[in-house]
Formats: sequence, structure tokens, C-alpha cells
Amino acid sequence: MKNFLKRLSEKTTEGFLMISGSITTLTVLLIVIFLFREGLGLFTTSPLENRNVIVVNKNNPIEHLTARQIKEIFDQQITNWKDVGGKNDTIILFTINDLSTYFSDEEIGENFEYLPEKLNTLVDSIPNLLAVYTDKYLVKDIKGKLVKVDKNNIPDFLLGKEWFPTAEPAVQLGVLPLILGTLLVSVFAILFALPIGIATSIYMAEVANEKVRKILKPIIELLAGIPSVVYGFFGLIVIVPLIHDVFNLPVGETALAGSIVLAIMALPTIITVSEDAIRNTPRSMKEASLALGANRWQTIHRVVLPYSMSGITAAAILGIGRAIGETMAVLMVTGNAAVMPHSLLQPVRTIPATIAAELGEAPQGGVHYKALFALGCILFILTLVINLWVEYISSKRKLNK
Repeated sequence: MKNFLKRLSEKTTEGFLMISGSITTLTVLLIVIFLFREGLGLFTTSPLENRNVIVVNKNNPIEHLTARQIKEIFDQQITNWKDVGGKNDTIILFTINDLSTYFSDEEIGENFEYLPEKLNTLVDSIPNLLAVYTDKYLVKDIKGKLVKVDKNNIPDFLLGKEWFPTAEPAVQLGVLPLILGTLLVSVFAILFALPIGIATSIYMAEVANEKVRKILKPIIELLAGIPSVVYGFFGLIVIVPLIHDVFNLPVGETALAGSIVLAIMALPTIITVSEDAIRNTPRSMKEASLALGANRWQTIHRVVLPYSMSGITAAAILGIGRAIGETMAVLMVTGNAAVMPHSLLQPVRTIPATIAAELGEAPQGGVHYKALFALGCILFILTLVINLWVEYISSKRKLNK
């Protein structure tokens, strides 16, 4: 009976662990599927928001336009139809805001009941007109011609340099500034944090006496529990004014400020994981090195660090993950300018900060909403690639040894 209860307890524990692992794996898988389903939906939709349509005269040879061309037309950078493949004629723009220019209140009706027919007549009467209005004002026997707008595509999305997800009538979804801003801030944060973090971990594990270590380790681990918004406040109050004064900049909210704040945030993780890995080096290996005539620093360099490299690599991966995925602190100190970054001393915007700042304002199911999920897909892939790259370097180093 006793053995039976013991086996039953073991089977129950195994079943519980299996169910817990299965549920966790399934949950993560479903989150990834949901993320990519929403994100990839962007490339099957038109960049026109709010159910807008573009209508031209039936004699106009233009059949389709890109979101970029529509933006340039409305920005008055393109003013002639020949610039988009049409006739040599000036483009006349019309939107619902121009109703009073062409019609009186009596003509469109108190509840806009006559507006669809009036719009139909207007497009038919002006050969060089480009009209933009919602599809609810279309009539069945339309006298004009609907212009097809090219759907969002991956090359334009990844290589575009303008991020205007609320532009009217066609959104501009170029994420290259956001990708470069994320990489710029994250890479320099790790470049700042890794040397300091590894040096500190070596000191704590191999140099500092036990009393100093017992004081430093809890303090460093406590830093990991500080909310990111607190780091953001620190950066906004201390680091941003310092950068502003030292470099004599118009504003201190720059990529450099974000890199420094992220470096400070990543330090506790890097130090803790690296220090644990270094301390796990067998004492016999260190004593053998010292017995062969190596001094303490040669032993650290030739024995301790190579042996603990896998742990240090794990620390680097965790630090990079913290830097790339951080939101609030970066949102507060980088200036949030979605422009192409050319140096550390200019404002930038990162992908996590963009998602956090804009998701609450994006209409669910709209182009803007799907674009933010597509940003999430890019962030997921970016983090996965970096992790695989670091693991590859680590495994290659082990093979060479």
C-alpha cells in the first residue's frame, strides 16, 4: 500500500508537470500565432483609412496610385497628372471639407441625402479632379472611376523612411527609422553595459572579500527590481540635462540618453548572471593554474573566463533582451522622433516605445492597429535572431577549444 501511494504520488506529480509545461508552451505558441496573424494582416489591406475611396473623372487614364504618390499629391509635391502617368493637366483636389466651395446647404440636403449624387456629378464635370470621400457616398451608377490604391507591401514597410500612421487619406508606414533607432539605442547600451558588468562580476567573484561581496550583491540585485519608469525619471532629471549641457544640444532627449539609461538597467542582470557563472568555476582548475606558475590575473583570463563563457553569454543575451524590449524608460528619454538616426546625439524612436505610445489610440482592426502588430513581429524576429547569433558564436567558440 505504501509503495502504491508513492507511485501514485510520483505519477500525479509527473502529470501535473507535463500539463503545466504543455499549457505554458501552448500559451506562448498561441500568443506568437496571434501576433503574426494580426501583423501579417497589414499586407492584405489598403493604406486608405476610414473607408475612404479615391474617384477621378472617367476620362482620366490613371488606374492606380501608391500611398506615397497620394501623400505627395496632398502635400502639393505633385501638382500635375503627368507626374503620376496621366495627362498634362493640373490636379484639382477635393475632400469633404471642400463641400461649401462647390455646393450650398440646400443642394446637399439637411441630412446629406443629396450628397452622393452631387459628388457623382462633380467628378463627371471636372476632368482633372481627384476626389476623396467615404464609400457611403458612392452611387451605384457612378460616372467617375475608382482609383485602385496599392496595398501595403513588405519592402515599402521595411524600407520606408516615413512613419505617419494617421496621415489622411493614405497612411505612411515606413518603419526603417524605428528599426534603426531600436538597434542604435540597444547596441550602444550593450556596448556600455557589458564591459562594466563583466568587470564588476569578476571583481565580486574573484577579487572582493566575502564581506564586500555580501554587501554589493544584494544591492545590485535590488537594482533589478526597480520599475523602469523610475529609471526613466532618473534619466529625464539627471542624464538628459547633463547631455544637453555637455554637448550643447537643443534638446537632451537623444539616443545617447536612451543608451545610458538602458545600460544602467541591464547592468544588474549582466552582473548577477556573470558573477554566478564565474563563481561556478571549479576550484581545482584555478589551483592547478596557480600551481603551474600563473598569477591571479592570468588565471582569471586563461581559466576562469573561458570556463564561464557560457554563463557570460547567457548574461549578454539577457542584457540584450532587456535593452531591445524596454519601453517606458526609452519612451521618456529618447525624444520619440520617428526620423532616420544619423548619430547618438539626436532624438530617435524605438519599436517598443512606438507600440506603447500608439496602441491605445489605434482603432482596433484598422491599418494603424495592424501596423503596430507588424512592429511587434519585427521586434520578435529581431530578438530571436540576436539570441541565435549569440548562441552560435558561443557554440563556435566552444568547438574551437
